[in-house]
Amino acid sequence: MININHDEPYKDKYLQDILSSVKTIAMVGASPDKTKFSYGVLRVLHETGYDMIPVNPKPGLKEIRGLKVYQSLNKINRQVDMVEVFRRSEDLYSIAEEAIDIGAKVLWAQIGVINYDAARLAEDAGLKVVMNRCPKIELFRPFWKPKLDLKI
Repeated sequence: MININHDEPYKDKYLQDILSSVKTIAMVGASPDKTKFSYGVLRVLHETGYDMIPVNPKPGLKEIRGLKVYQSLNKINRQVDMVEVFRRSEDLYSIAEEAIDIGAKVLWAQIGVINYDAARLAEDAGLKVVMNRCPKIELFRPFWKPKLDLKI
């Protein structure tokens, strides 16, 4: 159980360890709308090599970018390493509960999504937690340049 002060900046190594260890990411709040930020993040993470699983309860939505859409986290039939959340802060607690139930290792809340109770719940269950950050942005910070074959 690691409880982090989420009001302090995350250490580069903490973010790097998460992004280099996870393979499968379930994105709660994924959108098929190409103008939405969640679509762009899904695209970049998928193109970077992550196994992306869009999660959206919208009736009739079957796929986004050719990826099968699941109605909820508990409908996913394979291991999920990280749950990335594009939802309101007040939704994060119930999503944290689902992330724990499916055995995820990381709960990552997008920019603007903050819920300290959800973070504590997830951390107490052994998950690493990041809030108010975007993994797409973190991938392009200096510590990632060697992975992306960019000159430093």
